[in-house]
Amino acid sequence: MSERPVPRSADSLDEAFMRQAIALARRAEAEGEVPVGAVLVADGEVIGEGWNRPITASDPTAHAEIMALRDAGQRMKNYRLPGTTLYVTLEPCPMCAGAIVHSRVSRVVFGATDPKGGAAGSVFNLLPSDERFNHYVQAEGGVLSEACAELLRAFFRSRR
Repeated sequence: MSERPVPRSADSLDEAFMRQAIALARRAEAEGEVPVGAVLVADGEVIGEGWNRPITASDPTAHAEIMALRDAGQRMKNYRLPGTTLYVTLEPCPMCAGAIVHSRVSRVVFGATDPKGGAAGSVFNLLPSDERFNHYVQAEGGVLSEACAELLRAFFRSRR
């Protein structure tokens, strides 16, 4: 498990965990994947980590959020993860938003918005959770958004 950041405020705590997600996004990039990283936190401690791996794993569901949820589920020996916060460098897609709701994550904090497939208000409004779901998830975007967006822009520029 990762070290616990020592923040001065809730905002700095969110930034500290987002920096960990950015480090995982760089790991995805090093593997030739789109640089997205995610960490799942409970009581100030990282319980799950993930980075994009769909190409490496030959798995279309291997998004950073899904990998972090799977990691946490294995570590916690539970598929339900209430009271947790998921930090992810890119706004979750609809698939990931569904998994976040079903795993009972309490809060999602994301960096960059995704104008092509974001499910936290950019394109779809699944997070914060639709009131028709049986579980409510809070969502907040824009934490270290410029750093997260620049990582993605640089990756795609290098591919053109």
